[in-house]
Amino acid sequence: MYLKSIEIQGFKSFANRILFEFHNGVTGIVGPNGSGKSNVADAMRWVLGEQSAKSLRGGSMQDVIFAGTEMRRPQGFAYVAITLDNTDHVLPIDFDEVTVSRRLYRSGESEYKINGSACRLKDINELFYDTGIGKEGYSIIGQGQIERILSGRPEERRELFDEAAGIVKFKRRKAEAQKKLDDEQQNLVRINDILAELEHRVGPLKIQAEKAKEYLELRDSLKRLDINLFLLETKSLREQLTESLERAKIVQNDLDTVKRESEEKKGAHEQLTILVDELDAAIRGADEAAAASELEIQTLTGKKGVLGEKINSEKAGAEHVNERLQAIGEDIARKEDQKKTAEEQIEEWMKKVEEAREKGEDSAGILTEKRREAAEKEAEIGRIRDAIMASLEKKSGIAADIEKYRTQYEETDARRAELVGNQMRLESDMTAGDEEIDAKKAELARKDESLSSLRTESEKIRERIAQEEQAIASANDALSAAQRNYHIAQTRLESLRNLAERYEGYGNSIRRVMEQKARIPGIKGVVADLISTDKRYETAIETALGGTIQNIVTDNEETAKRLISFLKQNRAGRATFLPETSMKGRGEFPQKSALSEEGVLGLASDLVKTAQEFRGIMDYLLGRTVVADTIDHAIALNRKYHYALRIVTLEGELLNAGGSLTGGAFKNSSNLLGRKREMDELEEQKDRALEEVENHQSEILRIEEKHMSDQRLRSENNDAIQKALLDRSQVEMELQQAERRRDESRENADSLSAQIEQAKNRMTELKAQRSQAEEDLERIENDNADMAERSSDLTDELEELRAEMAEAEEAQANVNLEVEGFRQKSGFARETKERLEQEIRGLEEEKEELCERNNGREDRIREREEEIRRIDLRIEEETGKRDAEKQKAEQTRARRAEEAAKSKAYFDEQEKLTERMNLLDRDLVRLDNQKEKLEEKIEGRAEYIRSEYELEYAGAEQFRDESLDSVPDMKRDTAELRNRIKGLGQVSVNAIDEYREVSERYEFMEKQHADLEASEAALRRIIEELDQGMKRQFTEKFQEIAREFNSVFRELFGGGSAALKLEEGVDVLEAGIGIISQPPGKKLQNMMQLSGGEKALTAIALLFAIQNLKPSPFCLLDEIEAALDDSNVDRFAGYLHKLTEHTQFIVITHRRGTMLGCDRLYGITMQEKGVSTMVSVSLIESDLEGGK
Repeated sequence: MYLKSIEIQGFKSFANRILFEFHNGVTGIVGPNGSGKSNVADAMRWVLGEQSAKSLRGGSMQDVIFAGTEMRRPQGFAYVAITLDNTDHVLPIDFDEVTVSRRLYRSGESEYKINGSACRLKDINELFYDTGIGKEGYSIIGQGQIERILSGRPEERRELFDEAAGIVKFKRRKAEAQKKLDDEQQNLVRINDILAELEHRVGPLKIQAEKAKEYLELRDSLKRLDINLFLLETKSLREQLTESLERAKIVQNDLDTVKRESEEKKGAHEQLTILVDELDAAIRGADEAAAASELEIQTLTGKKGVLGEKINSEKAGAEHVNERLQAIGEDIARKEDQKKTAEEQIEEWMKKVEEAREKGEDSAGILTEKRREAAEKEAEIGRIRDAIMASLEKKSGIAADIEKYRTQYEETDARRAELVGNQMRLESDMTAGDEEIDAKKAELARKDESLSSLRTESEKIRERIAQEEQAIASANDALSAAQRNYHIAQTRLESLRNLAERYEGYGNSIRRVMEQKARIPGIKGVVADLISTDKRYETAIETALGGTIQNIVTDNEETAKRLISFLKQNRAGRATFLPETSMKGRGEFPQKSALSEEGVLGLASDLVKTAQEFRGIMDYLLGRTVVADTIDHAIALNRKYHYALRIVTLEGELLNAGGSLTGGAFKNSSNLLGRKREMDELEEQKDRALEEVENHQSEILRIEEKHMSDQRLRSENNDAIQKALLDRSQVEMELQQAERRRDESRENADSLSAQIEQAKNRMTELKAQRSQAEEDLERIENDNADMAERSSDLTDELEELRAEMAEAEEAQANVNLEVEGFRQKSGFARETKERLEQEIRGLEEEKEELCERNNGREDRIREREEEIRRIDLRIEEETGKRDAEKQKAEQTRARRAEEAAKSKAYFDEQEKLTERMNLLDRDLVRLDNQKEKLEEKIEGRAEYIRSEYELEYAGAEQFRDESLDSVPDMKRDTAELRNRIKGLGQVSVNAIDEYREVSERYEFMEKQHADLEASEAALRRIIEELDQGMKRQFTEKFQEIAREFNSVFRELFGGGSAALKLEEGVDVLEAGIGIISQPPGKKLQNMMQLSGGEKALTAIALLFAIQNLKPSPFCLLDEIEAALDDSNVDRFAGYLHKLTEHTQFIVITHRRGTMLGCDRLYGITMQEKGVSTMVSVSLIESDLEGGK
């Protein structure tokens, strides 16, 4: 077997993928200091499972991932893989080639693989057991390991010798066996506890199961009697119910007939009553209508008089208004004539003003126009002369420009054609590049989306697995706690039940009497069983009762007498009996004021709970005892009441009347009162704990199933992420290359486009400039001829205008004087007209107001006269209506008297029928009550059968026994069976199944106990055998290594001697190992006294000795010869070649002597800062020379 290759990517300074391929012999990895060559050794340790970041020269495990540089981004993962040739099958795996890989992501996720299949670190360790390969073996040796061999404590060298001796796998097997042994011992302790508990439960459960069987037999007999008694009694009750229903039906028929007659009479009476009420209402309506008409007549007569007076007043006002209107009309006519005259004058003068103004405007316009024309002509003549001179100068310049534009245009067009050809070639390249980039981007987006989804899912799975593992641990803890609580409560409950059933804590005589309870029904129970109280008061009440707590309560003195005879006959001792018929309370407590004293909690009889039938007995026993909280309060209270009270405290001190005190510690804690309370509490605790156990077991099973599923998902997801990352890296690299090519083409194309556009713009500009220049030249020539002709014409026209301007100025002055005179006369006439218009408007407004007042007065007179006519008609109408209503009221009163007499007759007949109905109703209610009682009895018996046996009547028929037909005999037998069942006491039907389950479990646990003891013995034998085998093998190998070490030491040093020494007084498998050496010419001494070079060569001698005895397939040495001088380096290199027959060597070095001894070399350098690269050895040699 040998190492074929190491593949590294993203590990420390190896940013890019690097593959080292190896062959037999010695391979050197060389490079200047700081180039990252030692990272190859770190990569080898890491892939073989190194977990210490410090050993890899880092602070955390994430430090091994390439962290990036100024020019490179950080990597997302570190990956290392080693491939070994396994054709000789040294490794226990059915492959001729084995690849071990490790990958770590920045998220902290890590994975190991063997030949591409996910595995555990444990699998890798086991694969390389006893081969010398591994992070703890001697196949990878660096300066750190040399230092530990040299200066470490003796016990720290054990790992190297254990690996060389081949006992590492045996040590691991021993550790596993020891762990199993510890687990078995823990299981054995738990099973012993369970067996002890089960042994305690089996006996009582057997007794309970036998009692339960007897109970079930008696219960079946009772059920048979109960059901047949129910059938017989139900049949009798149903017959009585049928008879009662028939009688009720007859009474109901009679009652219905009477009700119909009564309803008929009642209907006739109600109709007549309604008619009488309607007639009364009609009489009231007629009287009210007549009175209303009379009142309306009087109101209308008053209104008519008021309206007459208002009409007379309106007529007098109308005559005065008419006289004023006539005067206003005359005044308005006179002022209108004056206004007309003024308007005519205004119109005449304005015509004259307008005529003069038009005449003036014409002359002024003519003058202005002549002046403007003269100025324009003078200016134009000057401009023409200036323009002619300028155009002549411009003409010669334009002709020169036209020739220049033509030449530049031809040169620019030739350059444009060349640029267009180059641009077309680049555009074709860019189109192809864009298509390639789009395809790569789409592919990369798909890869990113897939990778993101996988990582998100991976994180979810990791969180779920962590939560599930924590949940399983928590649930197991909770399950163990619940099981302990259940067993504790169950054990204590069974113990208390046994005590209660055997009346433990009671005297022998009491137990003998209570055994007769089932046979003698008159026994009610002992006092302790008939009362209860709060836990706080239990000690006080039990102290107050004293021996009376074991007194037996009976129904009467005869029962007590019978029981006393029983005790005498059986010589069973004495007992005190408390018959209910003779035991009465002692009356009211005489010192009531004591109950309100400080520290007093009440009378003892008030602090206990009992059935009402036993209240008199409890008052007798406890009605004179006061309960106090402390003895101090009790003493103070007794002293205050002159020692006349009996007081008990919560802690059990008793102060008797007369002053005596009883107290101290109780000999036992039987606590008869608290026993039943504790049993109830334990029953609840047991049920709760059992429910918790079942819930926790279900929860653990559910979580474990989910956990296994998520672990499978995580493994599948990690494989998918690894593949996705590799695919994405490849696509990303291809995309970057395509974008770089496309960008270069785009930059060149953009540059050409700009140049082409510039050429086009220049050509357009030159063409436009040339055309414009030619047009300008032609225009200048034409303009010069026109301007010369125009200048001559304008000079002649200017002279004519100057003569016309003088005549117009004289005519304008005469017109202005005439206009001003006409304007003054027109203003005087306009003021007169405005004054007259204002006066006329005032008179018109007064006239309008008076007319409106007069028109409203006439309308009001007409309206009031019309209203008087309407009032007269209303008075006549209301008089007729009043007379008609009075006549109607008289007729209605006569009819009302007649109908009232008929109504009274019907009412008398209805009263007689009502009395008859009442008699029938009472009979019907009595029969209905009888029916309800019978139904209640039937339902009561049915409910008893339903609740007791879960049967309806039809189901009960299946149990009918025709031989059972005597109700009295059946009732007597039923009572006897119930007494026998009661005599069994508390019965647990579940005890039968529980006894079977506990017995089976006890047998199973005994078998488990035996199996565990056998397993424990077997594990102890295995450990003993492993110890003996390891000691024997280690001793033999250690002696061989010591001899070989001395031989190699002498060869490397050229003489001298060396020895290995085990630590004395310590187990061979745990003892430390010391190294003693004697270089030539020196005394035998400890290694720490040697020089640095001597110590290093001694450690190398030890490593070579181990390789001689147990060669590892390959060995990586990381600058272990750094401390040697040149002569020793040569010896080191020479000895390496002696070992290559069985071992392949990879040497990381910077020593020239070692390089010369290598069969082949790999060079490592940092051409880019922070990134290690594999280069040719010639480059390395130049780097090394430059570094010297």
